[in-house]
Amino acid sequence: MSGTPLSLIVEVKARHDEARDIATFELADPHGRPLPAFSAGAHVDVQIKPGLIRQYSLCNHPEERDRYLIGVLRDPTSRGGSVAMHEEIQVGDLIQISAPKNHFPLEHAKRTLLFAGGIGVTPILCMAERLAHTDADFEMHYCTRSAERTAFLERIRQGTFAERVHFHFDDGEPEQKLDLEPLVGTPDPRTQIYICGPKGFIDFVLATCKAHGWASHQLHTEYFAGAVADTSDDGSFEVKIASSGASFTVPVDKTVHQVLAENGIEIMVSCEQGVCGTCLTRVLEGEPDHRDLYLDDDEHAANDQFTPCCSRAKSKVLVLDL
Repeated sequence: MSGTPLSLIVEVKARHDEARDIATFELADPHGRPLPAFSAGAHVDVQIKPGLIRQYSLCNHPEERDRYLIGVLRDPTSRGGSVAMHEEIQVGDLIQISAPKNHFPLEHAKRTLLFAGGIGVTPILCMAERLAHTDADFEMHYCTRSAERTAFLERIRQGTFAERVHFHFDDGEPEQKLDLEPLVGTPDPRTQIYICGPKGFIDFVLATCKAHGWASHQLHTEYFAGAVADTSDDGSFEVKIASSGASFTVPVDKTVHQVLAENGIEIMVSCEQGVCGTCLTRVLEGEPDHRDLYLDDDEHAANDQFTPCCSRAKSKVLVLDL
């Protein structure tokens, strides 16, 4: 992984087990200096160890400047980042992170609906803190497998906006399960909806909203992991660098980013799953095969940019603005 700007060194000041398999890490400047400001929905890139960088949403109040709080789910099926965070990062460690970035910003609205699934609560909780602080009209629905796997349960229950949060546990009573119809059955142009969690959860809420006529600009999502693409029909293709005219073959078993890096052409990357948008690259000619979860449908249809960390080509050649 290369090119990611890790401009800050922070110290792990505290670590807490928030729920089963979920831990929070409190990060602060080693010398007590204020950290860069952030807004609700922001995340930071964290270098867990050399060559291993992951993105974690900030889940503390967005007006705090003395610390960043991130929540990490230990997922044994992941690519190793969450396990390494849980097993290797200790209080007192100095780690490198990026300045906060926000691809999931909170917009002003008459009313806001927040939907969190599992560890997707991290940016949603930050949004709830901000909305409560500004006395905005909002409602939060938090879905988890069980109470013991619900991060920040007591923090929310004891918070100033507890009455606006509804918990939905998979192992709870039937009437406690999330029923979307009463919540999104009637579109309201004054309402904005934010959804974060596993892909299946996001897709379910999105599909339900769209089926009831909600406009795309009212629906905001953030995915934590890329989709599993069908690679059975993948083939090789060429990428051409516009500035030099150099061409390189991208074989079936490598990404565009990997091939370019092998040939000394660095593209800034981070998640390597098409989630964060860090590697977004302009396409001058050719048709990309979009496999990201960052661009929306209209941006995919324009075919003028793509994510070389995971996306491929439908055409024989892609000319990149590099």
